[in-house]
Amino acid sequence: MEVVLEMTLPRNAESAPLVRHTLDASLRGLGVGSEVRADIALALGEACANVIQHAAAGMEYEVRARMDGARCVVDVIDGGTADGADGAAAWERVEAPPLAEHGRGLRLMRAFTEGVQIAGRAHRNGSIVHFEKSLAS
Repeated sequence: MEVVLEMTLPRNAESAPLVRHTLDASLRGLGVGSEVRADIALALGEACANVIQHAAAGMEYEVRARMDGARCVVDVIDGGTADGADGAAAWERVEAPPLAEHGRGLRLMRAFTEGVQIAGRAHRNGSIVHFEKSLAS
């Protein structure tokens, strides 16, 4: 069974917990263990927090998740930064040292998920943060 979740969210702090809880409920319904769900929630929270803080060019962002029983594939799509900078380049610029207070989101996403990629959107401003996670515990 494949489950697909697509949400368009306002770019505000209240949206991140909403999408995390929605995805977690879907994963729980598929019988995914709590440790795997926590890893996905952490990565999703980091991606959403980055959009909320930095993607000032848009008032909304999208989260698309696909779960097929074996993997969860997530894309977080934003409208870009106010200065029009390439989203992927901005993510790479902000990667911080391990003990830094801020800027560790990409490092955490890479530690807890697989296949992390950040790319610019084709024919539009913004970026797509992509990650995957095996649903086996």
